[in-house]
Amino acid sequence: MREKSILLVEDNPDDEALTIRALKKNNIGNTVIVAHDGQQAMDYLFANGEFETRDVTDLPQVILLDLKLPKVDGLQVLRAIREDERTRRVPVVILTSSNEDRDMIESYDLGANSYVRKPVDFEQFLEAARQLGLYWLVLNEVPYG
Repeated sequence: MREKSILLVEDNPDDEALTIRALKKNNIGNTVIVAHDGQQAMDYLFANGEFETRDVTDLPQVILLDLKLPKVDGLQVLRAIREDERTRRVPVVILTSSNEDRDMIESYDLGANSYVRKPVDFEQFLEAARQLGLYWLVLNEVPYG
């Protein structure tokens, strides 16, 4: 059985560090793969570019996807994930600071499994990470892997 990894797609180094710290503080020891822009996330998922030798069938258990990304934005990444037969069932949690209702609506329209606004307070963020980890990595079952 493969390890349940997390793909974190986040361009802000502070938010990346905060997310990883919150996961570790909640004893979520899964491998976290970080993509710093939308293109790198798609290259990872579809084994292109720097990841061309990666086993494309080794999918993350969950993708934590920011929306405001350089190169390719999060909604375009989500669209590509849902359009590809290999990745369409991977759970995608939008983890963003966006307060735009249209971002939430479009995320769900494109097939996001969950939409979480990043809490500003660290304690709230810790609790959000705990709940995300418990649900998506322990309780949720996926039809692959």
